Amino acid sequence: MFTNRTRLFIGIIFLLSLAILVNMRLYEFAALALMFIVLLGWDYIRQGTLVVAAKCFHHKEFDKAERILSEIFRPEWLSKNRRGYYEFLMGGVCLQKQDFEDAEKHYEIAAQYPLRSVNDHVAALVHVANISIRQGNYDKASAFLQLTEKYNDKINAKMKDVIHRLHQELKTHKP
Repeated sequence: MFTNRTRLFIGIIFLLSLAILVNMRLYEFAALALMFIVLLGWDYIRQGTLVVAAKCFHHKEFDKAERILSEIFRPEWLSKNRRGYYEFLMGGVCLQKQDFEDAEKHYEIAAQYPLRSVNDHVAALVHVANISIRQGNYDKASAFLQLTEKYNDKINAKMKDVIHRLHQELKTHKP
């Protein structure tokens, strides 16, 4: 929920308050300050800076979103729900930079994790299929489009239209 800079600032404030409280022999309050420091660290490991990066991403500030996402030390340490969303956002950033190989990789990983909604999950699958078609890997595109079929009754009309258009394009390229 915070950037690393904000986390560091808050951590220093709690660390200073911890030192002052120990010096004043207010051990209960010192334990509370220590608990907040640990909680701040735990939040960084499990949640990262995804909330701030998502806000930048939705405001189409892709460079800022990428910079904030790169502040996450180890994405594999993120919680299961956050890891998928991290990969989804990184895929979107790579797609905006037209780095299709990395975008495909991130969207493939995102599709393996639970995302916010079924539409997001299907969007990740569709992005991989679309990139695969553009790169001439029609078998992979077909496989990812088949994975979207089990969600057909749970997605919105716009996503169904995109899937239909990708199927049509795939038919023109496959014998």
